[in-house]
Amino acid sequence: MANAAFFSDDAFQINRVFGEGRKEWLKTELDFFPEIVSGASFAGHLPALQQVELVFSTWGMLQLSEEQIAQLPALKAVFYAAGSVQDFARPFLNQGVKVVSAWGANAVPVAQFTLAQIILAAKGYFMAERICRTSAGRESFSNHYPGLFGTPIALLGAGMVGTKVIELLQPFGLEILVFDPFLSPARAEALGVQRVSLEHAFAQSFVVSNHLANLPETRQMLTRSLFASLQPYATFINTGRGATIDEAGMLAVLAQRPDLTALLDVTEPEPPQPDSPIYPLENVLLSPHIAGSIDREVLRQADYMIEEYRRYKKGEVLLYAVSLEMLKTMA
Repeated sequence: MANAAFFSDDAFQINRVFGEGRKEWLKTELDFFPEIVSGASFAGHLPALQQVELVFSTWGMLQLSEEQIAQLPALKAVFYAAGSVQDFARPFLNQGVKVVSAWGANAVPVAQFTLAQIILAAKGYFMAERICRTSAGRESFSNHYPGLFGTPIALLGAGMVGTKVIELLQPFGLEILVFDPFLSPARAEALGVQRVSLEHAFAQSFVVSNHLANLPETRQMLTRSLFASLQPYATFINTGRGATIDEAGMLAVLAQRPDLTALLDVTEPEPPQPDSPIYPLENVLLSPHIAGSIDREVLRQADYMIEEYRRYKKGEVLLYAVSLEMLKTMA
């Protein structure tokens, strides 16, 4: 009987993420159930899944109850080739099943995207692009932007993405400020960053980049008063979660202060409603959630899970296993 299976309500994503030979390689290692198990087919396939030890998945992972998971007596681990596991992980963990996520892989393109935006923001590119569309605008452009040497940059959150952004920023000689209640003084020193309050991060930085997880404690944490405290010509970047922002308050400040720029790759809701006041604001640049893994970048997620499977097979420590405690602060 099969000892492994692909679980997903989206077969396209399984074939895409585990593409270019990855799915085939796994099938040389393990005896896979011949079909991709969906939520609709789960009950019907149960008799043939009794020996399944490992599940591989990605976006579209089944949200099973503890009772359903208990009907898979041999199941030991789920290898999830995508980022957040908040929607499905708890019942598995409660049943003693390991959950391994490619959150480290998905953090790579987000950090790269953020780095690019920070560099352009510090150079004044986004304001320059808005006003230099005519020769008169170009002549009137005053560079209020400090560039990249010694400029204070604030990161909200020092999880996987925030940490990778810090690593990428190190060569630029920036002053890196971090708001993260879970960041210890020792780790901050090791990363070469300064721990600050949320209020300090907004008021004292030229660029603020949000990487906070969407948790009950963080919902609408970024308030109107924080945005109002931003320095003249500052830039706010959001590649984290739209729900962490008081969007109405942020937009009110942006409408009153055209000197500010907001680069929003995520919103709440996503996309914004057709009548949202976000669209007319020239100092808001929207992108359609492209910071994370796109196109061939998704293959990296499968590669991370294949490497974790190899560690599992050898009995080694898994680098990206998720625990119930971690879910309290993860995105």
